[in-house]
Amino acid sequence: MSTAISPTAYNYKVVRQFAIMTVVWGILGMGMGVFIASQLVWPELNFGLPWTSFGRLRPLHTNLVIFAFGGCALFATSYYVVQRTCQTRLISDSMAAFHFWGWQAVIIGAGITLPLGYTTSKEYAELEWPLAILLAVVWVTYAAVFFGTIIKRKTKHIYVGNWFYGAFILVTAMLHIVNHMSLPVSLFKSYSLYSGATDAMIQWWYGHNAVGFFLTTGFLGMMYYFVPKQAERPIYSYRLSIVHFWALITLYIWAGPHHLHYTALPDWAQSLGMAMSIILLAPSWGGMINGMMTLSGAWHKLRTDPILRFLVVSLAFYGMSTFEGPMMAIKTVNSLSHYTDWTIGHVHAGALGWVAMISIGALYHMIPKLWGRPQMHSVGLINAHFWLATIGTVLYIASMWVNGITQGLMWRAINEDGTLTYSFVEALQASHPGFVVRAIGGAFFASGMLLMAYNTFRTVRASQPAEAEAAAQIAVVGAH
Repeated sequence: MSTAISPTAYNYKVVRQFAIMTVVWGILGMGMGVFIASQLVWPELNFGLPWTSFGRLRPLHTNLVIFAFGGCALFATSYYVVQRTCQTRLISDSMAAFHFWGWQAVIIGAGITLPLGYTTSKEYAELEWPLAILLAVVWVTYAAVFFGTIIKRKTKHIYVGNWFYGAFILVTAMLHIVNHMSLPVSLFKSYSLYSGATDAMIQWWYGHNAVGFFLTTGFLGMMYYFVPKQAERPIYSYRLSIVHFWALITLYIWAGPHHLHYTALPDWAQSLGMAMSIILLAPSWGGMINGMMTLSGAWHKLRTDPILRFLVVSLAFYGMSTFEGPMMAIKTVNSLSHYTDWTIGHVHAGALGWVAMISIGALYHMIPKLWGRPQMHSVGLINAHFWLATIGTVLYIASMWVNGITQGLMWRAINEDGTLTYSFVEALQASHPGFVVRAIGGAFFASGMLLMAYNTFRTVRASQPAEAEAAAQIAVVGAH
């Protein structure tokens, strides 16, 4: 029989805060991306100043899009999903509030220190030790709120999306703490505890698993909740989702050495990274197929539902990126692709096509529910956003494929006497048209975020505070 449990107010305040900041940081991070892409087309945009140079702003761009935009999307959706699937309120409102404000402080700290040149110089781990410690404290607080909420759940079962979110939280904490072990010599300067090839190996164990757990596993948690919800269909195979989870987290952690082919890293470690990367294709595609097959009997909805279109196209890009990655990990392919724009294209196939698109789709699903509205202000604007995002992503990826293969072939071309056929400058000149197309593609994508901001503003403004609060007052009905 069904029994109504007393009305439970979920903590939607922190979800709303993170949702709004996802849009804000998305615009700033992607805008910064368009700006530095333009610097490669028109170097004068460096303005001859150290703090506006490409080398200073590029790590700011990556931190803004990964940790500010991507992070806020993960926090908003994980807090939303864990409450609704566990049918209970977050374990602590004050800890959740500390998580929100602490995370914004870390991002603002990055925005100040990176342009000033305070950096560890480690990819995706550039923040110096005071900010790295603050980030760790905020993250542990997040873990306590998330897992504490699961412990007090009203449901017996832990939904699969929460397994993915949980793995993302635990592994990211481990990666961040181990890779950031350092010896501070002043307030804004530290030296890594590791040296030489060991430092490189630990950095890319971190760097690739920042992709594997922050930018993949967490967003798969999002996929397993929002795709079935928006399609109004159960997940295609719950058994496959469990196999997908354990296979993914078992294999991903080993793939990092493929970033260090043809370096001082021992050859066995490079080969291990390559082998694990190729095997990783299986669980990755298992997840993609599970998401796609959830639409069985619901494909017609894509004609009229642009939110579902965002979610499904993100899965297509996820499938493509997770095929491309293992291929690029093969040493012979890597000898052509490494250090070229092909790598940048691959990263953005995942970042724009998978991470950003699934985040945008999830936000469009959540925002009306968070503010007690029947739907977003304008479905037409969501449609326009979808096409700007899709066209922008395709332009970006295609231009970087062409550039990358051109660069790889030009760099390895040799004359009969063994001298290089092309100078580095000639390869750079050949890349210029691709840089132009990349900047245009990025501008398309970023302009879509502006439409999203306007659509969100109108949706939020139209809501009544009482309606918004009523959305959080949900009578949980459990089957007993």
